[in-house]
Amino acid sequence: MRKMKINPAPKLLIGLGNPDKKYENTYHNVGFLFTDYLTKNLTSPKFETLNSNTFMNTSGSFVVKELKKRGLKPEEIIIAHDDSDILLGKYKISFGRNSAGHKGIDSVIKILKTKDFWRIRIGVRKPAHLKAGDFVLKKITTTDKKTLEKVFEEIEKEISL
Repeated sequence: MRKMKINPAPKLLIGLGNPDKKYENTYHNVGFLFTDYLTKNLTSPKFETLNSNTFMNTSGSFVVKELKKRGLKPEEIIIAHDDSDILLGKYKISFGRNSAGHKGIDSVIKILKTKDFWRIRIGVRKPAHLKAGDFVLKKITTTDKKTLEKVFEEIEKEISL
């Protein structure tokens, strides 16, 4: 496993998802699940983690508010979110990329007026699913939850928290 060198060192990791109770444990809330995993499993994190309190498609307003509150630049944050273009069990860490149609990331890019921030793109698509709308708001199965927990462990090691 290679370790990702993230520069400058991040000061804040934000999980994207939908805050309403009916969306708990859905594939679209994988960003929340990842930050919850870090909060529960890390004894001395090197940066703060929190979940957006806005719905996915308006995530930009939360992100900009938190950056201003903390005096941070976009490149000092990591945003964790689901990615229906990536197969379940896989992930990608990227910087300065377009949204690829992810509405939450579209919102962040639009409000920040930059795409220069880190992203942890966590795969949620199974080979049988063709469209994100077919599954992202469904509850995560027990088997898939175990797969995601393994992915979370891998990500944690790679970004050297």
